[in-house]
Amino acid sequence: MELAKITSKGQITIPVAIRRLLGVKDGDKVMFVQDGNKVVMMNASVEALMEFQDSFRGVADDLGIESEQDVVDMVKEIRSDRSGTYVCE
Repeated sequence: MELAKITSKGQITIPVAIRRLLGVKDGDKVMFVQDGNKVVMMNASVEALMEFQDSFRGVADDLGIESEQDVVDMVKEIRSDRSGTYVCE
């Protein structure tokens, strides 16, 4: 358990162990999420990435993408369609 003292301006210093656990450094943002009667502090960048990944869940299956090579092939095809030229391998 880590403790932090709140200043008169409502500020706290996040203990080093917690900053390391969250993977945050100077200038990073943290977010506070209420979970019942608790508040959870999270690395805002990691949470945004997780939401981004969740929003794309199932898209690969819908497009028939099974491997990294499938993605590469799809990008080549899109580039070829847009430029009107053939993309050489």
